[in-house]
Amino acid sequence: MLVRDLMHKGLITCPPDAKLGEVTQLLVRNRIHAVVVADGQGEPVGVLSDSDLLAGEWLATDPESFETMRTLTAGELMTTPVTTIEADAPANEAAQRLRNEHLSRFVVAEDGRAVGVIAVSDFVRALAHAPTRPRTVAEVMSRAIVVALPDTRVPELARGMSERRSRSVVVLDRRGRALGVVTGHDLLEADAEVTAEQLMHPPITIAPTATLRAAADSMLEHEVHRLVVADPEESDAVPLGLISTHDIVAEMAEPGSPWVS
Repeated sequence: MLVRDLMHKGLITCPPDAKLGEVTQLLVRNRIHAVVVADGQGEPVGVLSDSDLLAGEWLATDPESFETMRTLTAGELMTTPVTTIEADAPANEAAQRLRNEHLSRFVVAEDGRAVGVIAVSDFVRALAHAPTRPRTVAEVMSRAIVVALPDTRVPELARGMSERRSRSVVVLDRRGRALGVVTGHDLLEADAEVTAEQLMHPPITIAPTATLRAAADSMLEHEVHRLVVADPEESDAVPLGLISTHDIVAEMAEPGSPWVS
């Protein structure tokens, strides 16, 4: 299987002078995690992700710095250079690079032109229809998770995600029971005074004994990028961990995986 078999064709772009508010609307409207910043000729010059936005705007600690962030453009906050991969590259090579280089996506190139994007979520979608080793959620899940109480406000949520390089926060009550999940996307258009309880989505849970196929199917069904791992016999207990699309891609890239020839 090649990168071209899994990629999303075409690019969702914004110009370098687009304001951050415009970028957030583009992300939310298209339900994506990043946009490609393109010059006047349509050539990619950078990538701006929701993580880049979280590391900036919501971390402003006073009105002046917040106002400065609001005037920044995509060109000023984007990540450069654009990381690319050839359309004819093997899919397992892309999975290995995503893991090894700690990336979420590549711009796909063909004959010197950008023709699409391949992201972690594309591998998860493929995994749901591919033969895999009988690995379980418990074997690949992250046991260290970022948590917050229901009254935690947006700036603190963003700071926690940014400092711990996490794309989500699990909201717990004071007994340690999972109440919901807040993701980076949820913060993009939220007011600074909004709390985790107001933003959170009900947690989608999965048992630690479930297969990776089951985890991938659940992510696709619920259109989420992570699942809370919980013991089905102790629903009120502290979560055991979190499994994300990145965890599954890392497993696909491991030696011995059917994706790695």
